[in-house]
Amino acid sequence: MKQNFRIFTMGYIILLGSLIGAGLYAGAVVAPVIFHSEIYLGSKILSQYQEGLMMSANFYKLSLFIDVSIITIFVYEGYKYKSFERDNITMVASFLAISSGLLFGHYYMPDILLMLQGGEEMTKSVAFINTHKGSELDLKLFIVAIFVILLRNLQKALK
Repeated sequence: MKQNFRIFTMGYIILLGSLIGAGLYAGAVVAPVIFHSEIYLGSKILSQYQEGLMMSANFYKLSLFIDVSIITIFVYEGYKYKSFERDNITMVASFLAISSGLLFGHYYMPDILLMLQGGEEMTKSVAFINTHKGSELDLKLFIVAIFVILLRNLQKALK
């Protein structure tokens, strides 16, 4: 049993690292490329609205990955908690990761997708701008929480 849990722990650490990489890649690489497509296409072919549609598809797929990770965090950290291997920092970070991940995937993403369906004018509204800014902050909080969980689990694994 202990060997199986060790393998699960290694997979868990890889999942957390992949999640951080995916979040950072989407925000730091994909978004600037999509929203500055004229650099790569030679001229402005797509409107900002069309670029936003493409970007939302990327973040929707990221939110699916986030959902899988939320379930994994809940199961893994819940098992550690029930096994009396409690770590307050990891528990707080897990709560933040689960709550901010759920907010991103099930509050912000549906609202943004719905507003995008409303057309280009809707994306210029104060509601859209505030929702978009909130989703950015929420995703950053999520990535930081995942990073803390990753570091704490790496510290425990290397002992």
